[in-house]
Amino acid sequence: MSLPPAAELETWAVRALEAARRAGASQAEANVSTSRALTVNVRMRELESVEFQRDRDLHLTVYFGHRMGAASTADLSEAGIADTVAAACAIARAAGEDPCLGLADAELMARPGEFPDLDLHHPWALTPEQATELALSCEAAAFDADPRISLSEGASVDSREGAGVYVNSHGFIGHRRSSDHSLSCGVIARDGDDMQNGHQYSHARSAGDLWAASRVGTEAGQRAAARLGARALSTRSAPVLFVPEMARGLIGHALSAMSGGALYRKTSFLIGKLDSAVFAPQISLLQRPFIPRGPGSAAFDGEGVAARERSLVEDGVLRGWLLGSYAARKLGLASTGNASGAYNVVVPPGSQGFEALLKDMGTGLLVTGLMGQGVNLVTGDYSRGAEGFWVENGEIQYPVDEVTVAGNLASMYRQIAAVGSDVDTRGGVRVGSLLVEGMTIAGS
Repeated sequence: MSLPPAAELETWAVRALEAARRAGASQAEANVSTSRALTVNVRMRELESVEFQRDRDLHLTVYFGHRMGAASTADLSEAGIADTVAAACAIARAAGEDPCLGLADAELMARPGEFPDLDLHHPWALTPEQATELALSCEAAAFDADPRISLSEGASVDSREGAGVYVNSHGFIGHRRSSDHSLSCGVIARDGDDMQNGHQYSHARSAGDLWAASRVGTEAGQRAAARLGARALSTRSAPVLFVPEMARGLIGHALSAMSGGALYRKTSFLIGKLDSAVFAPQISLLQRPFIPRGPGSAAFDGEGVAARERSLVEDGVLRGWLLGSYAARKLGLASTGNASGAYNVVVPPGSQGFEALLKDMGTGLLVTGLMGQGVNLVTGDYSRGAEGFWVENGEIQYPVDEVTVAGNLASMYRQIAAVGSDVDTRGGVRVGSLLVEGMTIAGS
């Protein structure tokens, strides 16, 4: 069964908005979304589960001056919408006033000409039987990658598509329709009492852009086998090379510290750093919301404000914040169209590939996995469990685990010596490997 047409979603949203206006709301916004998904999991060469999911939801927010109320429902009948409107209005009438509440400013709304075709919707006509066969072949490739692969944590195929409409009392109407597909695998390698796991995944808007199941499985198996014989390290200071999957999170901490909520709550180590050097001079962070099929592509944010290309960090210098309307008003600023976060943040790559970065590092730690939540955005203090490989003379020597990498983000960002050309495009942050000088590696 296909998703409902855009006109049907719009009818439900507009109906809720009109009912809110009749109930006395000075402003209102409604978001109607619907989605469907197929998820298949296999483990140890057998089918483990098949899940089919179909959801729809109306979320309504109303404003009575500077008082706000919100309610949601999956019942889109006239009675269901009426009950939701009544609940939101009752909450707003009982709420306290906050002068920063309200819709985003009308002049910031995206206009019809600002809705580019981002090519985000690619339904996958996948049956449960086909998905099962794909997952089993992925897991089989992992087992075939190395004879020491003895256990599977499972392989999964996930296919989703969704549609939504956001409307508000400024007259804004914005439609969204997208798909997300993924294939993943995790296995365990064993040699005597030593057991190590390895994972790999592929994610894309279109199933045709997914990696082959054999590649995902083989790389998962190779990763697990490569970690057998892992050792601990003594405590030391050394350069650390973060592979792209881990580098993405490192950049993500900066984006969190740039968000409006962290700024007005004064929980960001970047407060007061606007137009100051916060990264090494070769680092820029560019927001690119209009990349076709991009995982973080959008024409407008969750408040209808037009998304735009921006330089968040330019040659190491912090140039802007990530603000929705509420945070912007708290800070005495204007919304940047980031009520839903950042869009496709691109870190321009350097000229060196992964092998060249290893040579450049010489002796140090290659980080391929991180554990724990040891990041304090108030102070910038960074301390996380890590696994990876010890490198000497630019060559990988042996796998490493049970270590902690530590530093302070403010220093770490300025100590980035190089960005690799091995860019990972699977997430909302596109970045290659990051080489950071002089981190503390705590071991035995």
